[in-house]
Amino acid sequence: MNKNLTQKLSKPIVEKVAIVGAGPGGLATAIALRSQGIDVQVYEKAQEFRPAGTGLGLAPNGLNCLDAIAPGIVEALKSSGCEVHHTVLKNIQGETIRTNTTKYLEQYGQPLLTVWWYRLQQVLASRLPSDIIHLNHRCIGFQQDENGVKIHFDGEKSVYADLLIGADGVNSVIRETLFGEGQPNYIGSMCWRAVIKYHHELFNDYELVFVKGNQQFMYILNVGGGYTSWISRKFSPEYSLSHSADEVKSRILHELADWDESFRAVVEATPAEQIWEGPICDRPPLTHWSQGRVTLLGDAAHPMAPAMGQGANTTFEDAYELGECFSDSANLQEALTSYEQRRIERTKPIQARSALGEMRYYDANFVASSRQTQERQMSLNDDFHKWVYDFKPSVKS
Repeated sequence: MNKNLTQKLSKPIVEKVAIVGAGPGGLATAIALRSQGIDVQVYEKAQEFRPAGTGLGLAPNGLNCLDAIAPGIVEALKSSGCEVHHTVLKNIQGETIRTNTTKYLEQYGQPLLTVWWYRLQQVLASRLPSDIIHLNHRCIGFQQDENGVKIHFDGEKSVYADLLIGADGVNSVIRETLFGEGQPNYIGSMCWRAVIKYHHELFNDYELVFVKGNQQFMYILNVGGGYTSWISRKFSPEYSLSHSADEVKSRILHELADWDESFRAVVEATPAEQIWEGPICDRPPLTHWSQGRVTLLGDAAHPMAPAMGQGANTTFEDAYELGECFSDSANLQEALTSYEQRRIERTKPIQARSALGEMRYYDANFVASSRQTQERQMSLNDDFHKWVYDFKPSVKS
């Protein structure tokens, strides 16, 4: 290692970083930056970490980045989640359309891992000192100058940092303060989901079940530890939210009225108050994510439809790359410019393909198209997926 690099690494380009959002993206970024000796403080609006969130698919690109950020963490996640070896596509009567043996491990060196968002959050939080995670801190805005950022929270609480990272999701307060876009873009898909202690009968043969209905579909995921994640989405040009938890449950059961009982059973077993209902949204890509001493990460930077399962995975790429930019740059502006250059051009097509994929779930014309057309489209998808999953952290000498 040359002398200049040694000197650069011995003193971080910033001393104190504030991250708003203690989801997996914010926590992974905290781990990455703390490893460089930076004082990182994480601020979360929730009053406590509680069982919440959906089942996620962690793909090779996300797992490789997590492993580079925190060596050994992927093995811990394998213990908390479920490696997907077999998947099945069913119709709503329960008839099998297609079964697959997954090839992720053979092709990309990492499996497809399904895990509960809450377990992922716990595993990441366990890698950080508890006193740097500040709960019950709802960010309401910030002010910055050339020397630093003052971040404001509910209750007249404020903190000061050299850099603010907004990792606060699709409804990011940090992004709204920077760019003033307003509400996210509803893409025409409603969602209902929950995670419960439940063993679906199909899990004896498959770890991931996909059920295709008429402009509606359902995922049933084994997320490890005896927990099942179910996710149902439906094409809906207009969206409306139910008025109560009981109404939410009645609504989704009504949507599944014609479905096989084994699919309805997992919803019936779910307490009404545990079912999340909401619209699927994204936002248009930005030309830049940073202004001065403030930048964005994950869903705050590039919120995308869940069709490709890349929201969390690209977030872990962000966390890894931001850390690399910090270690490779002479100053903060250089680091943030490099971060944007590395990330925006990659995430833009993934956002676009995710929105397209969400609508294709409901496209009867695609289902009815010729085999030749479908095969040509699948070939294009295969190339794109290879580009997505092949992303690997750089190996430095």
